[in-house]
Amino acid sequence: MDYLGEIIALGIDSVIFGVCLKQYFHCKNAITAVKGAEFHEVGPQLEDLVNNTSDNKIGYIAIRGTVKPLGKPLNSINNRKLTGVVQKLKIKEHVIARTTAGFWSDQERTIHKVYNTVPFALQGQGQAVEILEPLSADILDLDMVSNTFEPTVPSFADHLWGFFTGVRQRGLQSTEELLREGAVITGIGELSRTKSKILALQPPLNGTPFYLTSMSISSLFRKLNERKKTYRLLCIMFGAIGMLIGGIVLRRYWKDRTEQRMAEELRQSLAESRKERRQRVRDTDLRDDQLCIICRTNPREIILLPCGHVCLCEDCADDITTNCPMCRTPIEQKAAAYII
Repeated sequence: MDYLGEIIALGIDSVIFGVCLKQYFHCKNAITAVKGAEFHEVGPQLEDLVNNTSDNKIGYIAIRGTVKPLGKPLNSINNRKLTGVVQKLKIKEHVIARTTAGFWSDQERTIHKVYNTVPFALQGQGQAVEILEPLSADILDLDMVSNTFEPTVPSFADHLWGFFTGVRQRGLQSTEELLREGAVITGIGELSRTKSKILALQPPLNGTPFYLTSMSISSLFRKLNERKKTYRLLCIMFGAIGMLIGGIVLRRYWKDRTEQRMAEELRQSLAESRKERRQRVRDTDLRDDQLCIICRTNPREIILLPCGHVCLCEDCADDITTNCPMCRTPIEQKAAAYII
């Protein structure tokens, strides 16, 4: 328990370091994968590319086209003229909360979030590529079509209740995001032919990132590279903190071991000196009932409690720690005794 605080700190640091390291390699592998992906506009050439593969599948490819719903599109709840294929509705609660230091700070929490989707495809030059599992995309760019804030008008009772609870309501924020019909986006993933003989873009089975973004490939590179740099910096920072904590633990451990070794050496030295002094002052002309029952040489010097037998010299008493050799009573304590 001497190192409990350091071990907890080292454990937390290791978890954060592991998460940052995982994200760093994820970004690094994503950059490599996107660089190796061929870029194509949606068109008839995609059919030829898929047909030329042995399994009718291209492992990783980037295609750009226009969003087209396969059926009835979604209508915006705030503007019925806007239509799309992926809709994200979110409600946030804004409050002013009192911190442990006694200050009031703005805080927010999401109390409701929902996604609505309809089947859609990327279209261009008379060709369509259906998008499967769009919500699985690592990056899914949606347009903000509505962002409203409804403030709360507190009463005197609300102010009084907020003073005692430490939480005051500010209001609710409602946002709506939409992947609009007709938007031009780039999809990066696995292109294959489905059982219904149509082309489909889906998340790669090997875990490579899946993107549906309105950014250009170069902008996506920059964004991923910035993420990689951020996680690399965090890895260096938390790695250094972990090494520092580990060094402190090792230094304390080495110091404690050194002190224990020195204390043990001192104890042994004192024991040897006491033993030598006992040998010099011990009587040699003793009756049999005054001799240690173990070695039969030294005088009886130790009383065993609770039985009270004085039957051992100090040398032999070091090796007997369980039961009295005369009555087999468990030994709870030893004390010095002198036979006169």
